[in-house]
Amino acid sequence: MEVSVGIDINRPSEDVFEYIADMSNNPQWQNGQERCEWTSEPPLRLGSTYDQEARFLGKAIHSSFEVVEYEPGSRIRIRSTAGTMPIDVTRTVSPIDEGSCHVEALVKGDTPTIFRPLGPLMKTMVGRNVRKDYEQLKQLLENGSGS
Repeated sequence: MEVSVGIDINRPSEDVFEYIADMSNNPQWQNGQERCEWTSEPPLRLGSTYDQEARFLGKAIHSSFEVVEYEPGSRIRIRSTAGTMPIDVTRTVSPIDEGSCHVEALVKGDTPTIFRPLGPLMKTMVGRNVRKDYEQLKQLLENGSGS
């Protein structure tokens, strides 16, 4: 399964990248996220790790992640190292001008056994959720709520 989304945000690219690269912010803008906590020491870098607790379709999903690509200010890629749902997420931020940027997200994953009966609906549901999350991110950052 692969889902991609792109959105323009009226905030400087540096601010947006700093916010979305800090996974502890995920529960503020991603539906179903309950907790994201870094398990490695700062600063954020290649090899940094975090644990996440989420809910999807009423099921608890516990995962551990590692930063597998990191270009400060522009790109971060994380991959699950343990958990119910294998997932790989790349977030890229590109400046449009001084006060706005374009955010791209690419989410790749395998449908876990517990969700396989949903078959083709899974990609549609995940795609809709990812788009809603990034619309919520845009609203949060443009309203000044995200730091």
